[in-house]
Amino acid sequence: MDSATSEKSIIALDSWLQTPAGTYARAWEQRRLDMLTADIFGYNALQIGMPQLDALAANRMPHKWLADTLPGRTVEAGGRPVTLTLDPTELPFPSQSLDLVVLPHVLELSADPHQVLREVERVLIPEGQLIICGFNPASLWGLRQMRGRVTGTRYLPRAELISMPRMKDWLKLLNMSVSHSHFGCYAPACRTERWLARYAFMDRAGERWWPYFGAVYVVQAIKRVKGMRLIGPAWSKKKAKSPVAVPATNKHREHG
Repeated sequence: MDSATSEKSIIALDSWLQTPAGTYARAWEQRRLDMLTADIFGYNALQIGMPQLDALAANRMPHKWLADTLPGRTVEAGGRPVTLTLDPTELPFPSQSLDLVVLPHVLELSADPHQVLREVERVLIPEGQLIICGFNPASLWGLRQMRGRVTGTRYLPRAELISMPRMKDWLKLLNMSVSHSHFGCYAPACRTERWLARYAFMDRAGERWWPYFGAVYVVQAIKRVKGMRLIGPAWSKKKAKSPVAVPATNKHREHG
């Protein structure tokens, strides 16, 4: 996907989010993000893209930014205006400066998703967290999207859908450890609110019987740094079973 196609896909997503299916998916993502971000602490949090969603609404960090990827838009997310416009492949933040980054449907609409992830990894502090929202190709919506490539009637905006296993592989290469993953929106690819309501029972059934085939997923990952170990309080000190031998060289230095 080139830059021009990426921009057209982002604009198409704006329109799709106003449809019954878009409203249905956005409502599930908002609930899940509220649950995940409420207990993530720190100082600086950033949401990139999809300003129709307030991914940081439940988070309590003192500094929260909503960054758009298209200039000139006036969309607000839950009353929070867009703070800045940026290119997600070149983030204007110092290395290791952010505690949390949220990417709602940014990677699948990007011309260079790998570079976006590399930039996010760069700006996250050690143990900083990343949350990604994406469309699941292994779902009823994904199957209809594949069929639409042939018929020309796509259900979702044109995007490079990224499977959950593939996403986890990308994150692993960047030393990002996946801590949580969730799937949602199990109703078929319906275009009307009436039909989506008829299939509401599938959300309950899907979570129990086919949990990995939801149309939308959310992945939460933590930036790991090799050689870094968090030191906690010593709750108890155990006595050694036998005295520790001290090398003769050390004894000599002590008496010297």
